[in-house]
Amino acid sequence: MVAKWRKRLLPSLPLSLTVFCFWLLMNDDISVGQIVLALVLALTIPLFAARLDREFARIGRLSSIPRMLCVLALDIVRSNVTVALQVLGPERNIHPGFIWVPLDIGNIHGIAALTSIITLTPGTVSSALSDDRRYLLVHVLNLDDADEVIRQIKTRYEAPLMEIFP
Repeated sequence: MVAKWRKRLLPSLPLSLTVFCFWLLMNDDISVGQIVLALVLALTIPLFAARLDREFARIGRLSSIPRMLCVLALDIVRSNVTVALQVLGPERNIHPGFIWVPLDIGNIHGIAALTSIITLTPGTVSSALSDDRRYLLVHVLNLDDADEVIRQIKTRYEAPLMEIFP
């Protein structure tokens, strides 16, 4: 009976302790008010977190990571130069737009990595994921050829991520 009550009040003791400690670490002083607030947060945040639908990561081939990181680093440098030239050049040469990228990757962790990679690359920002996780809305600073942007995202980033997150 006590264990069931404790599990309902504290669904995750490690998370509660982490929240409590981090709250106190993030503040300049440790006062009674901060301790009470840390305790309230440590008791309420795990209650909400327990309701989240958890999907654990399945990891596939890690051998794709070094090559993909090199491609990403090269793309970031190249995109920085391209965006700088576009921003410093005539405004009429910039044609921003949104595109829906169809996704073959189904693993939510792979999708999260893909959205981060797209946002890390200057000139592109991940904007939305469809409810069925089949399409990703991407804003492109200079959208001359939507099909080419989609092809590059799928071959340069999505394909390696599908090997890492099957």
